[in-house]
Amino acid sequence: MDNHDSLAALHRALDLGVNFFDTADVYGDGRSEQLIAQLRKERREPFFVATKAGRRLERQTPEGYSRQNLTVWVERSLKNRQVEALDLLQLHCPPTAVYYMPEVFGILDDLKQAGKLRHYGVSVEFEINAF
Repeated sequence: MDNHDSLAALHRALDLGVNFFDTADVYGDGRSEQLIAQLRKERREPFFVATKAGRRLERQTPEGYSRQNLTVWVERSLKNRQVEALDLLQLHCPPTAVYYMPEVFGILDDLKQAGKLRHYGVSVEFEINAF
């Protein structure tokens, strides 16, 4: 799908009442966030966007969720989205150990306090085992 078709689909979603979009910094290497920025320029009605970060790590390790990496990911998404604050940042299926690292959530608190995030959370994957 090219940018024109993607943007048309986003417009249609808004026309049908969708007001929440989910994206990530790795979807299309930032292209999805850039399309959302374009949509924001073209439409006036409010909508909300969840952005996920963390999959840019070469290897998913708890240590990868450092202040430096989190800040770089947030800044990249802010630039892609052309906004001053992200509505919702979710850690993108981080290693389970990250859930037990208060320092990671302290960094996210700092980014929120700095006005770069309105909210944050964690996006998780899970398996449904069929019988």
